[in-house]
Amino acid sequence: MLIIGLTGSIATGKSTVASLLSSPPHSLPIVDADVLAREVVEPGTRGYRAIVRHFGPMAPDLLLPASDSMPENGPNGKGRPLNRAVLGRLVFGDEPQMQKNRAVLSGIVHPAVRLGMVKMVTACYLKGYWAVVLDVPLLFESRLDKFCGTTMVVAVTEPETQLKRLMDRNQDLSREDAENRVKSQMDVRLKAKRCLYGGEGRGVVLWNDGSKDELKAKLDEEIRKLKAANPEWWSWLMLGCPPLAVVLATWRFWQNIRVERQWREIQEREAST
Repeated sequence: MLIIGLTGSIATGKSTVASLLSSPPHSLPIVDADVLAREVVEPGTRGYRAIVRHFGPMAPDLLLPASDSMPENGPNGKGRPLNRAVLGRLVFGDEPQMQKNRAVLSGIVHPAVRLGMVKMVTACYLKGYWAVVLDVPLLFESRLDKFCGTTMVVAVTEPETQLKRLMDRNQDLSREDAENRVKSQMDVRLKAKRCLYGGEGRGVVLWNDGSKDELKAKLDEEIRKLKAANPEWWSWLMLGCPPLAVVLATWRFWQNIRVERQWREIQEREAST
């Protein structure tokens, strides 16, 4: 089974691509890191308690306010939901404290999300899918790309396009807030360059500067190529012979680690010059 790592940046069109991949004619299962990230911090979970314990003293309004429709202990008695806008202001930005806060939040959320991903990918493998999509905004930053057979980046060529789309989508965001959210992630053009590094077949970049129809046409063509290289019968062979699947996954994992090491060496040399 091919694991496709789908990523991009805020307001580049990644969610649109995920929706197209999950719909006919592709009908691929999507493992959405954002959905899992919300689930692992719902009231009553271990992640929720850790976030409230760490960030509560910094922000008295970290939880949604109590009201007639929102009881003090939340709708399920496990606590009021997190106020994500408030939490976002604590972690999005270049200031040292924000970077520290973002690292703490990642340390709380990421392990639980990864466990959820493993369970979902395993279920897709057992059902015989030819491919599964890992929809992960921070695919390269979290180094989850090394588990993928190929990566797919949805990008735009101009930063202003990204900011305009983000502000149009979230009209409560100021330009400064929008810029901070964009800056909190690796530049999408660098992600595109990283995606293509390592040779043909390792990555696909979908430049999304035009219409949705243009994006769909590009995506359909790339999936056609991937499916031709990874036929469905191969997935059933992997299911029927788990040792072969383990060997192939181990080989891909080792190759991805090698490519990642080479990429980091190049980035370090460029940074030092």
